[in-house]
Amino acid sequence: MRGRFITFEGGDGAGKTTQIELLAEALARAGQTPLVTREPGGTKLAEEIRDWVLHHASSMDAETEVLLMFAARSHHTREVIEPALESGRWVLCDRYTDASYAYQGGGRGLPYSLIASLEKIATGGLKPDLTILLDLTIDASIQRTGGRGTNHDRFESEESAFKERVRAAYQHIAATDTERVVNLDASQTVEELYKNISLLVRKRFGVSID
Repeated sequence: MRGRFITFEGGDGAGKTTQIELLAEALARAGQTPLVTREPGGTKLAEEIRDWVLHHASSMDAETEVLLMFAARSHHTREVIEPALESGRWVLCDRYTDASYAYQGGGRGLPYSLIASLEKIATGGLKPDLTILLDLTIDASIQRTGGRGTNHDRFESEESAFKERVRAAYQHIAATDTERVVNLDASQTVEELYKNISLLVRKRFGVSID
């Protein structure tokens, strides 16, 4: 049986990494062997692209940025995600294609039609079975990420207006794809948020997890 593909989306500081770890641990206790991965990243090549885009390309234009993101995504999808799903494993991914619509589309202002064309090439039409959007206000996001010190990446260092556009784009995605995308309030406690996520996964896939 083909595995399940769950992606987590949202702005910086929303708690995606923590919730992915909690869900992966619960799935493992239930007898699954979940694969936890991230974008950009997930392969050696994609991680190198990630490092360059996030930390070494202060003057990069939007078109180059989106092309690099989808190059990383193409390699990640073909080398990691698809093989894992075909082998029956659940894949939990920290961001996927929705992030490009939000950051390069909403944030940078690139046409959604361009992103859709790149998505078709890079993913071969692969869509998550479920996308969990962790929504957080920009003020709360800045407050949370401020504790990370001065080593902010290019996106964390963007002005509030950029982050508002990203958040609005995510909200648009959630409103137009209500079957796949579930929008959750990320201002909840870690425990409250995970309770909602585990309930959602149990109902959606019929899996017994705590």
